[in-house]
Amino acid sequence: MRKSALRSVGALLAGGCLALAATANAQVKAGDTISKAEVDKVKDLVSPGVAFFLKKGMTIKVVDPKPIGWPKVYKEATEKFSAQVKLASDGVSIDNYTAGMPFPTVDPNDPKAALKLMWDYEYRPYPGTDDFVEFEFPVFSGGLSYDRPMNTERQMLLGEVRRLYFNGRLVNDPKPIMPSKDDYRFKELLGPVVAPFDLKGLGALSFRYRSAAHQDDTWLYLPTLRRVRRLSTTQRSDALFGQDTDPDSYWGYNGHIAWQEWKLLGEKEMLAVFHGASFPLKRCEGGADFTFCDNWEKRKMYVIEGKSKLPQYAYGKRVLYIDKESMVVGYSDIYDQRGEIWKVWLDNHQFRTKARPESTIDYPEERDFYAGFTMVDIQLGHATYTPHPGPDVPDHDGWYFDSAEKSVTRYNPQGSQDAVFTIQALIGGGGG
Repeated sequence: MRKSALRSVGALLAGGCLALAATANAQVKAGDTISKAEVDKVKDLVSPGVAFFLKKGMTIKVVDPKPIGWPKVYKEATEKFSAQVKLASDGVSIDNYTAGMPFPTVDPNDPKAALKLMWDYEYRPYPGTDDFVEFEFPVFSGGLSYDRPMNTERQMLLGEVRRLYFNGRLVNDPKPIMPSKDDYRFKELLGPVVAPFDLKGLGALSFRYRSAAHQDDTWLYLPTLRRVRRLSTTQRSDALFGQDTDPDSYWGYNGHIAWQEWKLLGEKEMLAVFHGASFPLKRCEGGADFTFCDNWEKRKMYVIEGKSKLPQYAYGKRVLYIDKESMVVGYSDIYDQRGEIWKVWLDNHQFRTKARPESTIDYPEERDFYAGFTMVDIQLGHATYTPHPGPDVPDHDGWYFDSAEKSVTRYNPQGSQDAVFTIQALIGGGGG
């Protein structure tokens, strides 16, 4: 029965390129609430994975769409520098990039359209162009029966997640490039785990290089063994920490652009969460509490398929649904090597200037208060639900964007920004 259900949702994407949805269900309008009884009403407006969520009890409240603009400095950089950017001779990376969006105008008939759009995704303005950090957020993982709440097997509290960009910088000096001995695109830190006790101190550190020839460096610190373990690039598709998530799936896609074969399936009007109202997130009720219920709006999106070039990569392909204005992923369906739908990643984006009305930080322009995500392993019947922030930290503003002064707090208060992203700091943050 499960195999039949997988084939059913997978079949919704069969048949080639998707056209811009002229036949999108016009009867879906602001004020509608879509539940499992109305799945057919929105089948052309959501991915197969999202349709599966609806069938299991998630609801969609339809609201009017709102525009999403670019930060002024990002728009100016795009206008100034994009004309000089071109695909490199290797056919997979880019040359002459300085800042802003590399390819602001892409012809969908261009054979390299998908690759160019994915480089636009890599250099999107959100969540930040210089750095970002988020402190203390929970991760809930457990089995699903869909007729009752998720059986939470593991609840973790992560101390922080942060990233420092080395090129395309627009806000803090040095800009547009932070000098380094290696050609870094960014460095990223996840952890340490604060709770539970048996995972306390666990953390991950990643370096991404601009060169397509240089694969990521990724390390895990395992405090129980007092050892640092290095991951291969292929292992970045493996689920970590007993969750359903893997490093390459964060943000919808977090791998190197050059390591996938990309195909533009089309442009389509779809429903997605880009101005969510619940912060922290509001979990759905009953057996659908593996995800969130919030406001959804119609968005024009690129539908892009990616297949890994790496041997032993876990996934057969990903299908990304990327918002055309913000270039962030609304959701992603992930398939196994047989072409069966395997996992579904769903994001909750909230574009505004403040995390919430009472927040003390008010940005001059809208930012993406990325309120969390859920990832469901449909084949295993297992989910990971991650709100940013969680219900137990109600005063938490969530993400901090392009705020260099926050990048040296907590586990390395006296160091430079770059000094936070070292194996020594990874071990030290874990108590080693």
